[in-house]
Amino acid sequence: MDGAMRIFFSVGEPSGDLHGANLIRRMKSEMPEAEYVGYGGPKMTAAGCDVHYDLTQHAIMFIWDAIKQLRFFFSLVDRADEYFEKNQVDAVVLIDYPGFNWWIAKKAKRRGIPVFYYGVPQMWAWAPWRVRKIRKYVDHVLCKLPFEVPWFKQRDCHATYVGHPYFDQLENQSYDEPFLESVKSEGLVALLPGSRDREVKNNFPTLIETAGIVAQECPEAEFAVACFNQRQKQMAEEILEEVCISRGSEDSQLPEIRMYVERTPELMVAARACVACSGSVSMELLYHRKPTVIVYKVKRWVMVAQALLMRTKFITLVNLIAATDIRKTTWAPFDPERNPDDAIMPEYMSTGDVSQKVANHVVGWLTNEDRREQKVGQLDAVAQQYAIPGATARAADYIISKLRKSPSVSKAA
Repeated sequence: MDGAMRIFFSVGEPSGDLHGANLIRRMKSEMPEAEYVGYGGPKMTAAGCDVHYDLTQHAIMFIWDAIKQLRFFFSLVDRADEYFEKNQVDAVVLIDYPGFNWWIAKKAKRRGIPVFYYGVPQMWAWAPWRVRKIRKYVDHVLCKLPFEVPWFKQRDCHATYVGHPYFDQLENQSYDEPFLESVKSEGLVALLPGSRDREVKNNFPTLIETAGIVAQECPEAEFAVACFNQRQKQMAEEILEEVCISRGSEDSQLPEIRMYVERTPELMVAARACVACSGSVSMELLYHRKPTVIVYKVKRWVMVAQALLMRTKFITLVNLIAATDIRKTTWAPFDPERNPDDAIMPEYMSTGDVSQKVANHVVGWLTNEDRREQKVGQLDAVAQQYAIPGATARAADYIISKLRKSPSVSKAA
């Protein structure tokens, strides 16, 4: 067993891969002699992490996806435990990906390895009883959202606010200026169907129908789709073709909808308004102060589950940050039509077609400059308070300080 410090990462989402890569780079600048290993993705590999398996290939959304791959996931847990047994590991850093990461934390704690959770699961939103796993297996919770710290501390967890790492990435984001100029227009609407295949399948038809309605009201509007990768671009093109065929008559044909791969930052900057699938993309849209409608189409059983389990009235991170009270007071999902001033980004979690409601917001922003500027002002007020870079540095410095104080960090530290 050598004397170099070794830190094991467990990351399973594409966004977590990005945040993990940035965290590793920051930690390497302070501890270049340390080893960074574990589960992650290509960005973490590029940052200098010895990735034992690219877990981002298995990003999952629903419990059935996890059940189908249980044997595979448990084999990776066993592989990590064997690594803990045979190697000196000074800390385990988990990023998002609950379910799998609980097992990694459990194995680490049994071997006396301190566990840091960077970007903890949103258990304050649903199934809050899971917090007992945090108390039992996690030494330090590094919170992305400001209201998380008191929530965890009230439940006897060691929590620290570091901020959301997306803002670090955005501060250093570079843009293809020629491309920006080529797409920018006063009527550009960016359609953001999500980074997961299932999200695209579920939500892109709603985005297409929204574009069709907006085009009828605003003939000058233009539409651009931000595709996560080439495979999803092909999927989106197939969905668009299916929607066109289902419409039938030429009288109801859709406007031109252009599709781009790996152009999400530029399309956000260029757009006058956006329609996005719910997710952390809302934080990026907040950073750019973009008037946005959030959509998230789910199956009926998911809607029933959220009614029973969800404890917050919003599903959108920006709305949760901006709200003075996030507690849910009704079984029904939040309705922007009934409470137009409650959500800074109108959000529609639904089982049906909400394209007309979504289009109404977009048309308002495209045709009424005062209405759009009011929304931009609201976003700016929230962004100035919370869209502050430095989360990566704060998280890295916190972990390093704990490790340098003691190689075996305790909860009491």
